[in-house]
Amino acid sequence: MVTAKNSFTGLMCAIGCINSGFVLAQNTIPVNNTLDFPRIEVVAIPVSQLRSFLNKNKESDLRIKDENGNLVMIQWIDNNGDGNNDELLFQANVGGHQKAVYRILSESGTPLAKSEISTYSRLVPERVDDYAWENEKVAFRMYGPKGQKEALQGIKGSTLSSGVDIWLKRTQLPVINKWYKGYLTDPMYYHKDSRGEGYDPYHVGNSRGTGGIGIWVNNKLQVSQNFVSSKTIAEGPLRTVFELTYEPWSEFGVRETKRISLDLGSDFSRFESDFTAEKQVPNYTIGITLHKNEGETQLNDKKGYYLHWEKIDDAFVGEGIVVDPKIVEKSIAFRSDVPDESNLYVITKPDKKLVYYAGFAWQKSADIQTRQDWENRLQKQSEIIRNPLIITIK
Repeated sequence: MVTAKNSFTGLMCAIGCINSGFVLAQNTIPVNNTLDFPRIEVVAIPVSQLRSFLNKNKESDLRIKDENGNLVMIQWIDNNGDGNNDELLFQANVGGHQKAVYRILSESGTPLAKSEISTYSRLVPERVDDYAWENEKVAFRMYGPKGQKEALQGIKGSTLSSGVDIWLKRTQLPVINKWYKGYLTDPMYYHKDSRGEGYDPYHVGNSRGTGGIGIWVNNKLQVSQNFVSSKTIAEGPLRTVFELTYEPWSEFGVRETKRISLDLGSDFSRFESDFTAEKQVPNYTIGITLHKNEGETQLNDKKGYYLHWEKIDDAFVGEGIVVDPKIVEKSIAFRSDVPDESNLYVITKPDKKLVYYAGFAWQKSADIQTRQDWENRLQKQSEIIRNPLIITIK
């Protein structure tokens, strides 16, 4: 029996990744869910554990089918950019306390399973140099060096921030390319919910947005400026992965590379920051903006999930952070009269690697309706992280 490695180990794989003891036998992949609720999650199989199949068959001929003989969507991923695939991804669908069995086949004549819904990410030079990413449920963006330069010059519409922006979607189809194309002729294009797809009413400024980080010192947060370079590792369809790098920041001379991934079906982006520092760092702190302090917060250090529930325009949005509770030192809802300085803060131990999940859900997406719905979603995410899917090879 093999248990998928916990995502907080900082490996490239996300929840459901199979560990190095995996041995493929008879080309079947039983996936066991030990929790009492259904789970639809991306599973990653290391290519090194597919050698018995790939020695006889081409990667391009590989297909995966479920128990009913239906093709499932797959994705090869090269995590380190060396030109060789490292993992094979597919989306497992397993009921509560149930097992689902998948089969690996060689079927060169069978077209790959495809879907209109997908994950996606890219650098967006047509709006300065945002980096945006999305799946069928959520969309995010962060801000780059040209935006920083223009903001410092006082050019309207540019942003100086390492906070994380969120876009509220109510379509499963991709919107990044469409919304930025609309922006070229109408700068307010994606700030209006006039097409039934959603919009961007979320203010980030110098706050942490949903999932930005900093260092908490003497009741002040020291933060980086915009990212200085980006690298797309995978666009999709099951997982998008990219890296952002930052110039040294804070009085501690922190250098940071941030790897972000988002899986199909998830409300949460996975953030993995690698740090080096010139001086000893007291902590790394993850934040969610509280905007004008009109929303509700809940801090749960024991289970490692943190909730903000606020009304934006005419509907509610839930934002949240999920993190391994073992690395949490404390959490606070810090409120200030200074714009953008009110944030929910999760203060973590100053390790060289920080892994956490940050995400949201919007009432108008019909995915959640109440604050309790959002808390339930965060609680489930924390359980998923602690109890990854189990792969038993027969």
